[in-house]
Amino acid sequence: MERLGTGIGWRPEIADAVERMPGIDWVEAVAENVCPGHLPESLQRLRTRGVTVIPHGVSLGLGGADRPDEGRLTALAERVEALGAPLVTEHIAFVRAGGPLTASPLLEAGHLLPVPRTRDALDVLCENVRIAQDALPVPLAVENIAALIAWPGEEMTEGQFLYELADRTGVRLLIDVANLHTNHVNRGEDPAKALAELPLEAIAYVHVAGGFERDGVWHDSHAHPVPNPVLDILTDLASRVSPPGVLLERDENFPEPAVLEGELEAIRGAVEKGEKGRAIRDEAAAEAVGAAVVGTVAPATDPARQRLGLAQAALLSALVAGTPVPEGFDRVRLGVQSRALAGKRADVVGKVAPELPEILGDAYRAAFLAYAHGHPMTGGYRRDALDFAGHLLLAGRLEEEGRARRELREWWLERSGPVPRSQRPAVRVARAARRVLLHR
Repeated sequence: MERLGTGIGWRPEIADAVERMPGIDWVEAVAENVCPGHLPESLQRLRTRGVTVIPHGVSLGLGGADRPDEGRLTALAERVEALGAPLVTEHIAFVRAGGPLTASPLLEAGHLLPVPRTRDALDVLCENVRIAQDALPVPLAVENIAALIAWPGEEMTEGQFLYELADRTGVRLLIDVANLHTNHVNRGEDPAKALAELPLEAIAYVHVAGGFERDGVWHDSHAHPVPNPVLDILTDLASRVSPPGVLLERDENFPEPAVLEGELEAIRGAVEKGEKGRAIRDEAAAEAVGAAVVGTVAPATDPARQRLGLAQAALLSALVAGTPVPEGFDRVRLGVQSRALAGKRADVVGKVAPELPEILGDAYRAAFLAYAHGHPMTGGYRRDALDFAGHLLLAGRLEEEGRARRELREWWLERSGPVPRSQRPAVRVARAARRVLLHR
């Protein structure tokens, strides 16, 4: 694995700052936010300077019960080619459930949800990873995720689950030390034990991010400073293996560039601190390396897929549609996760369709959360924005002749058809005729 060095998550809001930051060896871009035919000029300039750009996918759902969608894999491969990336990354998570496999409505989480650490889930995940590996032009690395909730009846620790995944598929691992901290606070899992169980030689690179704690629950927000416990886990990891790359993630609430540069320096310091004690551990680890058998054939997964699909559909339905909580789950913690999902939906829809918060003003968030409570997301966020606007118009929640209703109706009509309303032939003809009449 090539050495990446120190990197930062590229986001449009900090694109200019990232270009000026000293010591940035590489960046990571959310794959779904990159259009292969129209790369942002900032990314093009970084590539011209020799800065590696790695696409980071969020929508494959490799941990879901269904096999990976061919269209999504093709789109991800196109982004790899457009960026000239040496590898591509995704998550060990499910993001949707239901559909034909379970004969139930297809639901979208709009978020990365944890897979159960069971044999069924591992068999399905291994097959899904192999399908993705075959479809992608460069090596794949998969990331451990943060979790607010724990599945009942799990059969493996996180370290054991990741070890078997890498052993059976040869996939690389993207280890997020902030997520290890999250799972320590929320699930009582020991980060040091997880690191001790990992196949460290399979690590492609490392994520570092911030979050916050509220009522005993750690929220992996990517919008707050990196706390010392996360840096301590990074030091522990660096004392066991030299990470090929370490990257700072920040998705919103961006501070001044100097603050981000300070966090990057703290990350470098944590790695250097860990390297001082790594020689002894390297020697011990070298004796244990070499026993992996990559590509072991898994048993037929169709029955496992159906069992996993039913379990994931029941959980996601409880989270987003208000159906009963499946047996064995913590009801309070599921409530926290459900509210977090609804809040994230409101935030992302507000970014995807910024006109909606502008039209509705301070009433936007409360209106969206009330809508989300009884209307699960069944498509992407753009579809969600249209459905939300349509619901408000049909439900009569806005003053009949008020400004907000008029503007919302115009916004919805412009976007609800297969082509924008302003570009439809009948509209263009009507506008042309109106211009002729006005100039007579």
